[in-house]
Amino acid sequence: MAKRNYRENRKPQTSEVSVFEPKTELGKKVLEKEITDLDTILSSGVKILEASIVDHLVPELEKDLLLIGQSKGKFGGGQRRAFRQTQKKTKEGNKPKFTTLAIVGNKNGFVGMGRGSSKETVPAREKAFRNAKLNIIKIARGYASPDLISGKPHTIPFTVKGKCGSCEMILMPAPKGTGLVIEKECAKMLKLAGIKDVYSKSFGKSSTRINNLTACFDALKQLTKVKIRDADVKRLGVVYGRVGSKEEE
Repeated sequence: MAKRNYRENRKPQTSEVSVFEPKTELGKKVLEKEITDLDTILSSGVKILEASIVDHLVPELEKDLLLIGQSKGKFGGGQRRAFRQTQKKTKEGNKPKFTTLAIVGNKNGFVGMGRGSSKETVPAREKAFRNAKLNIIKIARGYASPDLISGKPHTIPFTVKGKCGSCEMILMPAPKGTGLVIEKECAKMLKLAGIKDVYSKSFGKSSTRINNLTACFDALKQLTKVKIRDADVKRLGVVYGRVGSKEEE
């Protein structure tokens, strides 16, 4: 009876409304509407130090956790999970630590990846999401061939390669309807970036999930680092960043 009364008298949880209170000059310019597009910030090369800036400029941003850990199971057959747990041996006992990898994107040219570690799962998750917003980038998209330019861009315009540790990831353009021919967790990243069709090859110890995913993100960074002539940009239908208000899935 006492337990039921406790539940009845308990106050309901109210959702906190996040208020954008900038602390940097860039954040103040965004609040005063001197800067109204994230593409302008990324093109200028100014470093983003507040995650609220990304939330304010890209309200349709989606987020997800990547499966980099594994729960305990017989003969190593545990289920994949988002948190990778490690332990440090000390005189006081074992000190656990949780690491997670998060991605954010609007499925329309913007994507970010971040890593977070903490003694508990919730702070690690929040750190990962915050770092993913701070590391957001814009990517280039296009078509598999200049003869197939129709509709909205669906793949990457050229082949790129990323590397992290011994892992190498090669992304190649693919025709419409091919889908994401890539590892499942990397496919989540490409989907949030707005890429629908791609071929891929991986080399090295790709079973190291964090290195493999970092190599994939590094390959996406190369899409904007490679310089293309203006004539080729028009001929290949290359688009940087966002296309329209929001791309249809």
